[in-house]
Amino acid sequence: MVRVLEREQWLPISPQEAWEFFSTPLNLAKITPPQMGFRIQEPFDKRSIWAGQRITYRVSPLLGIPLTWVTCIALVDAPNRFVDVQVKGPYKRWWHQHTFTAKDGGTLMHDRVEYELPFGVLGNIVHALVVRKELVRIFDFRSRTLEHFFGKGR
Repeated sequence: MVRVLEREQWLPISPQEAWEFFSTPLNLAKITPPQMGFRIQEPFDKRSIWAGQRITYRVSPLLGIPLTWVTCIALVDAPNRFVDVQVKGPYKRWWHQHTFTAKDGGTLMHDRVEYELPFGVLGNIVHALVVRKELVRIFDFRSRTLEHFFGKGR
């Protein structure tokens, strides 16, 4: 079963500034909860992402168990949006679109994540008990961290 998580956050920065921050793979670690043990495996410079780019992470999303997560940047429409998809990781399907729209002197950032867990009925139970809450917690952390970096939104 494909599920959807959507979040919006207004940031008091320009769409170009938002793009520069979010399209730099190194910044992902800054907005991920520290207890997830998030580490990018490849060395990166500060260049912006590009379509076809693969990024390999080491992360411990549940019970401190480390796993490798590989994503591919499937689409880049700078500075408006990009999409990353899971190539290898804990999900049966993970598709994450990031959009940046000028609004009220800042940027409205919108995330749409379409995801599916493996293991059928067991995956549905794990989603209800753990995964949904964990995703919300991760995005809440990200929202608070972005407010700290860029200032509080409206």
